[in-house]
Amino acid sequence: MSAIPGPLQSMVFRNQDLPELFHHTDAVAVARQREAARTTWAQLTLLVAGAVPAALPYRWTVASDIQLPHALAALAYLGALVATVVAARRRAKSHWQLNRSAAEFIKSNCWRYAVHGAPFDSSVVHPEAVFASRLEEGLQELRKVGWADPREELSGTDSGLITPSMRDLRARAFTVRKETYIRDRLIEQRRWYSRRQRASRHSAFVWSTVVGALTVPALGLSLAQTFGAGLSFGLTGVLSAVAAACLAWHEMRRHHPLVSAHSLIETDLESMQAAMETTLTERQWAAAVFETERIVSPEHTDWLARHRM
Repeated sequence: MSAIPGPLQSMVFRNQDLPELFHHTDAVAVARQREAARTTWAQLTLLVAGAVPAALPYRWTVASDIQLPHALAALAYLGALVATVVAARRRAKSHWQLNRSAAEFIKSNCWRYAVHGAPFDSSVVHPEAVFASRLEEGLQELRKVGWADPREELSGTDSGLITPSMRDLRARAFTVRKETYIRDRLIEQRRWYSRRQRASRHSAFVWSTVVGALTVPALGLSLAQTFGAGLSFGLTGVLSAVAAACLAWHEMRRHHPLVSAHSLIETDLESMQAAMETTLTERQWAAAVFETERIVSPEHTDWLARHRM
């Protein structure tokens, strides 16, 4: 953490000022997210590949009686089964979500502590003890549902408690803490949600267009066959399989729900920023920080994505 020259020595608080436990958990979440995406993509690709031989208008026989295209299809289906078994054993998606929840929980509590947000407001007599207790309670709940606590691996490093930068920011005047929180936490989160909203909207458009582009020719071929006007050599089935795979990927990534959820969160953060910069008093500060952290929590995003139409 560094200081910006000025009358109140405004502080800059970044992710690198957070404890090692956050960085480790965040890295695991990113790695498991990528693994889950790669596994799902591989499964869908192999299932589509298995459907292709049925669309071929010719047969390629090797060793007198082996149909090579169908042998390749069998290998593709076998690969899909293997990928499914590996995914079930690795549980990458579950570990991704648990580690993301843990990382964001740690980050949120660190920010609350550093800027006197509830439940670590200025009236707390022993904020360090309260912080340690709250952090342990939350991580214990995550351990109950399968989160692998890495703190034994991190022995000899800061295992997730209070960093010098957090103490430094907590010791600053209210105006410094407020400015730092608004700039380095609230505004940064607004920008992140804005970027994710644009990315999700673009992806939703692309994948919806792809599904439509594959469905239209499949419909045309089906109508042609209905009236005996054309042959498809199984192409209709391939188009349908590819469209289904694209749709499954689109739904797995939840592009449409996240557009709406991120838009609502960005709006709520904009309102919180306006209040913090104008009418909010020091007495109201702790509750306002608590509410801001609730808004940016993964659980709140997931709830909005599930229920927003």
